Amino acid sequence: MKPATVNHDAALCATTFWVRLLGWLATCALVLGSLSGVAQSAELKILTSRAVATILAEIGPEFENKTGHKLNVVTGLSSEFVRRINAGETFDVIAAPPPALDGLIKSGKIADGTKTNLVRSASGVAVRAGAPHPDISSVDAFKRALLAAKSITYLPVPGVPQVIERLGLKEALAAKVTVPETDICSELVARGEVELSIVVITQILTTPGVELVGPLPPEIQFYTSFGGAVAAHSTAPEAARDLLLFLKGPAALRVIKAQGMEPI
Repeated sequence: MKPATVNHDAALCATTFWVRLLGWLATCALVLGSLSGVAQSAELKILTSRAVATILAEIGPEFENKTGHKLNVVTGLSSEFVRRINAGETFDVIAAPPPALDGLIKSGKIADGTKTNLVRSASGVAVRAGAPHPDISSVDAFKRALLAAKSITYLPVPGVPQVIERLGLKEALAAKVTVPETDICSELVARGEVELSIVVITQILTTPGVELVGPLPPEIQFYTSFGGAVAAHSTAPEAARDLLLFLKGPAALRVIKAQGMEPI
């Protein structure tokens, strides 16, 4: 009987050993998996023009949920971002018109091969919600609307100033034009501080308190394009590239069209 008792005890010890070993291995796997998740997740700092910021406002949470990454979105004018980047500000992704991106590529601030075309928007005229809509259906009608307006605003970027000069209205409109240093043209109209705004249509459609009168006449219409790129010294370059791919995907496309833009 004694040998049988010895075998039973040995089997019990072996079973206990393997149970404890498996438990320890399972704990290690959980810990490593947790550490791996922490290592893979990232917070992306995005410097972006307003046109792309409004897209991210809609689909950013979906990207965060799918990837575990967090988005820190900073909205502003590309000229401001270029100054800040050249002064040493760090970032992961920038979304801006191609000329701004090209300048950052030349200065080595953007990683090679990451420039990505995203969207473009036509330009239009906005008035405060509920205000009368002037006739802008032709170039002559558009000129009359500008001359009749008490105040006009547009951004300090190429496009509108060239159109006004082409129409011979630069001097006639100079006294009633407001050119803000930040991207707040539509807000100025929404608050009743300015009567007309000439901006990209996407901004008009995404700003509460304003209405789209219509696009500029075809003869003077112009489009503003926006692209994205990854910072040369991004701390999360793969996550940054994933975001640019997401902005080209089906979830983004639905929002792009709803906001009056088209993909490029």
